[in-house]
Amino acid sequence: MIQGAPLPRPPTRPLVAPNVIAVSSGKGGVGKTWFAITLCHALAQAKRRVLLFDGDLGLANVDIQLGLIPKHDLANIITGDLTMAGAVTEFEDGGFDIIAGQSGSGSLASLPRSRLTVLRDELFTLAGTYDRAVIDIGAGVDRTARVMAGRAGMYLVLTMDEPTSLTDAYAFIKVMTLENPGTDIRIVVNMVASKQQGERTYATLLKACEGFLNISPPLAGIIRRDPHVPESIRHQTPLLTRHPNSDAAGDVVAIAGKLLETP
Repeated sequence: MIQGAPLPRPPTRPLVAPNVIAVSSGKGGVGKTWFAITLCHALAQAKRRVLLFDGDLGLANVDIQLGLIPKHDLANIITGDLTMAGAVTEFEDGGFDIIAGQSGSGSLASLPRSRLTVLRDELFTLAGTYDRAVIDIGAGVDRTARVMAGRAGMYLVLTMDEPTSLTDAYAFIKVMTLENPGTDIRIVVNMVASKQQGERTYATLLKACEGFLNISPPLAGIIRRDPHVPESIRHQTPLLTRHPNSDAAGDVVAIAGKLLETP
C-alpha cells in the first residue's frame, strides 16, 4: 500500500439550521414582507409552530402590515434589555409568533460582525424550539442581511417579471452562492398575470444561474397578481384571514405545502 499525504478535504458549508427559512429579494417592492407573513400564516394553518423574525433593516414593517403595536422589538434585544425569547410577540389571529423589527433604525448596520453573529446564533437557538422560523431579511446583499441570514437552511428569493428585479435577484443568488457553496436557494416568482408568465420569468433567471454560476435553483412557486393582496395590506389584515379563497392565498398555501415536504 502506497503511503502519502492525506487528500485535502473538500470545503464544507458551516452547520445550518434546517428549519430556518430566509426570505429575501434583490430589490425592494416585490412583496417580500407580505409573502413572509402569508407564508408563516399558511405554515401555522398546517399545524406548525412558527416564528417570524423581522430583520429588514430600517424598513421593518411586519407589525405595521398586521396592525400590531408590539411591546418589544429588535431594539430591546440589541441593547441587551431582553433576550431573543423575551422579545417574542404572539400574533393570535395568525397563530404564529413574531419578533418585531425597528423601522427607521440603523442599529443593526452599526453593530460589529461579531455582535451580529451572536444575535444570529441566539435567534437560531430560539428557532430550534419551533417547527419553522422565517426570517424576513432586507432587500439587497448588504453585510447585515448576509450575516443575520447566514446558516439558514433555505433561502427563498422573490423576484418579479421585470429586468431590475431579475438582475438584483441574480446578484443576491451569486453572492450567497459564493459565500456559502451548496446553499439551498429556491425561487418564488411574485405578482405575475399567469402561471405561464411566472414559468417564463423563472426560466430567465434559471438560465443566468446555470450559465454563470453553474447552479440550478428550483422553483418554489408562482404567485399570481391579485387585487385582494393590496386590499388586505391596506386593512392591516392577513390575506389568509380576509380573503382565504383568493388566487394569491391559494398560491402561497401551495408553496407552504411543498416546503413542508422538505425534511
